Amino acid sequence: MASKNTICLWYDGTALEAATFYAETFPDSAVTAVHRAPGDYPSGKQGDVLMVEFTVLGIPCLGLNAGPAFKHSEAFSFQVATDDQAETDRLWNAIVGNGGEESACGWCKDKWGLSWQITPRALTAAIADPDRAAAKRAFEAMMGMRKIDIAAIEAARRG
Repeated sequence: MASKNTICLWYDGTALEAATFYAETFPDSAVTAVHRAPGDYPSGKQGDVLMVEFTVLGIPCLGLNAGPAFKHSEAFSFQVATDDQAETDRLWNAIVGNGGEESACGWCKDKWGLSWQITPRALTAAIADPDRAAAKRAFEAMMGMRKIDIAAIEAARRG
């Protein structure tokens, strides 16, 4: 990998499937290399996928097929800034509709357990509004949502 710092994500044999999904779903994303075992090893055979190099929205990642010992948790997530409702809907629906699950406040998990925050720029702007009452209304509206509804956030911000 060319990058000095790479995010390493642990998978139970599904790194290539996950990386391929990310490459097909997110812009500026690709599977860049697949590394296979040069010989048999205790938990696998020669030719099994060991590691997958990929990028997600320009961020270099390494998918490590390391078995079932560790699972993803909400302690790590990708936060994706979306420009409009169409992009928000497309990404949310791709993740949730491919075996993922919804969570609260713009968070969802993909089918491999990795957490994503699909965060419209309009939400970030509303919560940072210098008019703290407007920011509070937008924040309170967000707290009741799963997928973020930009129109509802903007309506709450306006009061």
